[in-house]
Amino acid sequence: MPKNQNLETKDKSRLLRYFCDTSTLAKFYVPEAESYKVMHVLGLCDAVYASEFAKAELMAVFHRRLREGKWTSKQFQVVLKQFQIDNNSNYWNWIALNSEITAKVAETYSTLSDNIFLRTADCYHLVTALHMGFDSILTYDKHQSLAAEEFGLKAIQV
Repeated sequence: MPKNQNLETKDKSRLLRYFCDTSTLAKFYVPEAESYKVMHVLGLCDAVYASEFAKAELMAVFHRRLREGKWTSKQFQVVLKQFQIDNNSNYWNWIALNSEITAKVAETYSTLSDNIFLRTADCYHLVTALHMGFDSILTYDKHQSLAAEEFGLKAIQV
């Protein structure tokens, strides 16, 4: 669990904090090859941030595993309960979507290189990371990783 309980009293320039997209957050709950590394790295940091959009996407990831038969109903409920516990204990720091972020997302497509494939959800993550002053994003999404450079962000996989 990130050590975010006393963020207000710490020197924020020394905080170890990450901005994650949904592909990274999903590895926290879905057993995959990179899951252990993700859990370890996020557990060492002071704060983990994500776009509020990721919360809805994460629920869709969980439901997809149920729908595809990769999880039983019981496994699905256990993961939902764990997510609720983590969420209620402020494990995740959700960045609310607002009109400024949405306007920047819409504006992005008017200047985006024509050879960049960027889904709207991925654009929301990248714009939100920039809006919050991050210079990198933890992502396992191939398209988002390629687009991150266009935003001046470094895409990181742990």
